[in-house]
Amino acid sequence: MSRHFGKITQNGYVVRDIEAAMRHWSDNLGIGPWFYLEETPIEDFEYRGTPSNALISIALANSGPLQIELIQQRNDAPSLYRDFLDAGNEGLQHIAYWSDHFDEVVRKAHALGWPMAQSGHVGVEGRFAYFDTETHPGTVIELSETSGPKGLMFKRIAEAALDWDGKNPIRTEWPI
Repeated sequence: MSRHFGKITQNGYVVRDIEAAMRHWSDNLGIGPWFYLEETPIEDFEYRGTPSNALISIALANSGPLQIELIQQRNDAPSLYRDFLDAGNEGLQHIAYWSDHFDEVVRKAHALGWPMAQSGHVGVEGRFAYFDTETHPGTVIELSETSGPKGLMFKRIAEAALDWDGKNPIRTEWPI
């Protein structure tokens, strides 16, 4: 448990080939099903305070209460994902904490002295913010809003993993 934000709810992996990564996680590790979105509709995406048009594919699955996120950036627009890959890394890039009180936890992160490095939203109540906390690869902190539809979707993804039989490991229809 983090004394700042509670339990880690997601591990985010930046990969160069998201389709291969989903197959690896489902075939070799038995984790799935994966809910895959080739073009994530991120709005108001900013990287270090400047708008960016990063084109991102994501896939989500759960292993128990921990959500696994796979991320592949499809263009060269500025982002923390691009920085991570350009540094020669691939794999765990961030850990995330979810909150129904997004503004409150963002204020707390700022009070800790963490500068916001990247932010945006998916839908009305789907804000996210990444903070410049990476002193070792994989230690970026993401705060993610879960008070609305995104929280319900995350719950349904976790439920799909509970009794997953290994069939239909990659799904493009989201449980919303």
